[in-house]
Order: sequence, then C-alpha cells, then structure tokens
Amino acid sequence: MTNTNTAQRNQSGFGQAANEAKSNIQEAASNLADKAKDTASSVADRAKDLASSAAQAAGDAASHLGQRAKETATNLGHRADDAVGSAGTAMKNLGSTVREKAPHEGMLGAASSGVAGALEKGGRFIEQEKLSGMGGDFTGMLKENPILTLCIGVGIGFMLAQLISSGRRS
Repeated sequence: MTNTNTAQRNQSGFGQAANEAKSNIQEAASNLADKAKDTASSVADRAKDLASSAAQAAGDAASHLGQRAKETATNLGHRADDAVGSAGTAMKNLGSTVREKAPHEGMLGAASSGVAGALEKGGRFIEQEKLSGMGGDFTGMLKENPILTLCIGVGIGFMLAQLISSGRRS
C-alpha cells in the first residue's frame, strides 16, 4: 500500500506541476498578447501621425506652389503691361520723329502731320492705359454694344471654321 500511496502522491504532484505549468504558460501567453496588442496600437498611432504629417506637408507644398503660381501670373501680367506701355512710348516717339522729319508744307505735310498726330495720340493712350486699361475699355465697349459683340463672335466663329476646314484639306 505504501507504494500505492506514494504513486498517488507522485501522480498528484505531477498533476499540480502540470496545472502550474499550464497556468504559467497561459499567463505568459496573455502577457505576450497584451504586449503585441500594445505594440500594434503604438505602431498604428505612429503610422497615423506620419500620414497626418505627410498630408500636412503635401498641403503646405500645394499651397506654396499655388501661391508661387499666383505670384508668377501677377508678375507676368505686370511685365505684359510694362511691355505694352513701352510699345506705347515707342509709338509716341515715332510720331514725334515723323513730325520732325517729314515735310511740313503741302499735301505730304498735311498727311505726315495727321499720321504723326495719330501715332502720338495712340502712343499716349497705350502708354497710359497699358494692357489692363485697354482690356477694361474693350470689355466696356462690348457691354455697351451687344450687336457688335454678336458680330465679333460670329466673325471669330467663321474664321475658326475656315481654319479647321483648311486644316482638314491639307
């Protein structure tokens, strides 16, 4: 009987050891799962932060590019205005030169004086109004004369149709 009791005690001890080992393994697995979950959450948060930072940087870059494009367009507009103003100055100077160099008497003198006056007047207008002012004047004229506007539109349409049809023939 002694052997039976000893065997039962040994068996009982092995059972307890097995239960303790099982409990330890379950606890370790639970801790490992918690750590994995925390790590995954941390990685997800970090990825979210990085994506947010990237989106912010892209937005800033796009905004900067938009601002640069606007500045460039404004600069080009000013340059075009200045170039047209310079052309007006040159036209006005040409009128003065024609007035000085052309004959002053007779029919040729009257014609050259008229041409010089027109060049000077047109040059002054272009010099003062530049491209932006002429655009405003043209827009105002079109608003005041709707029939003229319609005729201009029909004329432009006709010219485009001729260009397109001549391009097909080639």
